[in-house]
Amino acid sequence: MLVYFLIIIPVLTLSFLAFNYWQERRYRRKPFYKLSDVGWQRQNPPAQEEVVHSVALIGDIGAVATDGTDPVLQLVRQWQLEAQDKGSMIFLGDNLYPIGLPETGNRHRALAEARLDTLIESVKCYSGQGIFISGNHDWFKGREGGYEQMLRQEQYVQEHLPQTHSYLPPKGCPGPTSLQLAAGLLLVVINTQWFVQRGFKPLGSKYDCPYTDIEEFFVRLNKLLKRNTHQHVLIAAHHPLYSNAMHGGKFTIKQHVFPLTALHKRFLIPLPLFGSLYPFYRKMFGAYEDMSHRKYKRMRKRLLRIFHRYNNIIYAGGHDHNLQHFEVQGNHYIVSGSGSKTAFVKKGGRATFTLEELGFFVLNYYQNGEVWIECRVVSDTDEGGQVAFRKKVSTTVQNFAKQDFPQPA
Repeated sequence: MLVYFLIIIPVLTLSFLAFNYWQERRYRRKPFYKLSDVGWQRQNPPAQEEVVHSVALIGDIGAVATDGTDPVLQLVRQWQLEAQDKGSMIFLGDNLYPIGLPETGNRHRALAEARLDTLIESVKCYSGQGIFISGNHDWFKGREGGYEQMLRQEQYVQEHLPQTHSYLPPKGCPGPTSLQLAAGLLLVVINTQWFVQRGFKPLGSKYDCPYTDIEEFFVRLNKLLKRNTHQHVLIAAHHPLYSNAMHGGKFTIKQHVFPLTALHKRFLIPLPLFGSLYPFYRKMFGAYEDMSHRKYKRMRKRLLRIFHRYNNIIYAGGHDHNLQHFEVQGNHYIVSGSGSKTAFVKKGGRATFTLEELGFFVLNYYQNGEVWIECRVVSDTDEGGQVAFRKKVSTTVQNFAKQDFPQPA
């Protein structure tokens, strides 16, 4: 009996792993759509309505090609031609891999400068505006010295990109920083890395931050959203609040069997069962950049508690290297983090749409009050890329007013 037991258990385990691996292989790099959105191709934006403003959400583009051949920047150029001066391109953090912009003399400095110059040039040649946000890699991957690393990047961008709001929030402060993109459309930028940063992080007037207690951040954010229920609000940050990918605790069967691939994709050393300890730890306790980590979890809980009070919000982040959309309690949550890398994303759950491909999300705001989200991805057959998903966003904001809106404090 013991012999049969010792044979049956491994066979069942291997069969389970093989079946799940086969399933993952079937849908990897294929789009997942929630049942109600399967026929999204038959839905089209209002052809006769004017686009008031268009926003390109470009996340985790830190490994951008510097020779003019980068496929995502080619997609961005196509969007620029369409949006013209009625657009904003927002870099959602992790603008430079692997460690942001190091000091002069560091072996990573030359490549980092070349990549940052490429991104800055993509904004300079555009008639609209560009905004950079910091991610964990820009903060030296959350280590000691990350604050100085981030300030170095901010200063470089501001020196080479003469736009008033080129880097937000300023000085590494938590925010929230608000910017009126168009009549009826407010951008709010949050520095989510501040909340999970391990090393020093600024707070108080000494560092040009407007408050000394972080609780004031949440008070200000709630007041800002409460004052602007009459218009659409786009919240841009680096860290997502919903994710079906690694930072959300989702791992592939391959990562369970070959856990050392987390260090390098070529480390294919099988460690079944024992290898599951790493994904289990990341899912239950988390690294500093994971949703399950106590700092990230606390930040996410506080933000969602505020956002759930309103229903005119689109929240956009990067961090996970894929494309995702969630609709929760009337608000929309986007992960647009495949600007230069792609990684596994699980289908189903609370997600409306998921895809593991290079690309980014575009938000189009129309004069009649409609808002459409659009996912654009790199295509081998079409230089202009392809639209992988499109959806009209339900909103309580009826239309864009003709008058100008005052700039929020």
